[in-house]
Amino acid sequence: MFAVVRTGGKQYRVAAGDKIVVEKLDGEAGSSITLGDVLLAGEGSELKPVDGLTVAAEIVAQAKGEKVIVFKKRRRHNYRRRNGHRQQHTILKITAIGGQA
Repeated sequence: MFAVVRTGGKQYRVAAGDKIVVEKLDGEAGSSITLGDVLLAGEGSELKPVDGLTVAAEIVAQAKGEKVIVFKKRRRHNYRRRNGHRQQHTILKITAIGGQA
């Protein structure tokens, strides 16, 4: 069975046992979390109703993404700015799809 869930403004297709990297969620490594914003669910080519459906996940780790360099320059004005940014991520392992956790 698979489901499409929305978290952090993005959508992810998940199945039991999958590991996904999402925007930072509160919680420690090893704790359980419930994703309630299920957009679509199905098995094979059949779609199932999603009202009341939840996705249970376990937080594997809190991590940081790759560094992104932001460089601004205005030519002929001696203006240069260099900034770096590392996005906070949460790694989730999907444990179950359905009403049970």
